[in-house]
Amino acid sequence: MTFSTYNFKTLQSKFLLIFCLLVYTSSFSQQASTTTKNIKAGVLSFETEEIDYGTIQQNANGERTFKFTNTGKAPIVITNVKTSCGCTVPSYAKTPILPGDSSEIKIKYATNRIGIFKKTITIISNASESSKTLRIKGEVLKPEAPKS
Repeated sequence: MTFSTYNFKTLQSKFLLIFCLLVYTSSFSQQASTTTKNIKAGVLSFETEEIDYGTIQQNANGERTFKFTNTGKAPIVITNVKTSCGCTVPSYAKTPILPGDSSEIKIKYATNRIGIFKKTITIISNASESSKTLRIKGEVLKPEAPKS
């Protein structure tokens, strides 16, 4: 082995060691910033994450309310509420929910559809959990035939 080959191998080993240390160090810094971000974020704390309509009559009132509180340390802004079906319509506050404040998401299910239903409502926000899924379920009964 010549002197230049030895220097090249040593130099190559040093660069590899430095590269590995940089990758290792950067993974710790990303983890720390993620943890810090979550500590400063708002937290959506729902009274319930599922509403059971039970059995209801066709065309009955299909409106229900999910109540929640921001138990975090930063304001929460809900940017979107998506439902699994067009038969479920959400309404919610577009203004920031400050730490300690409460708000609600109203859901109106179209009760003109007969049968068992299970639907999801996905909330997109800047909270610590950026996507939160809620559920509704129940059964819409056929109207009874009039007795003669």
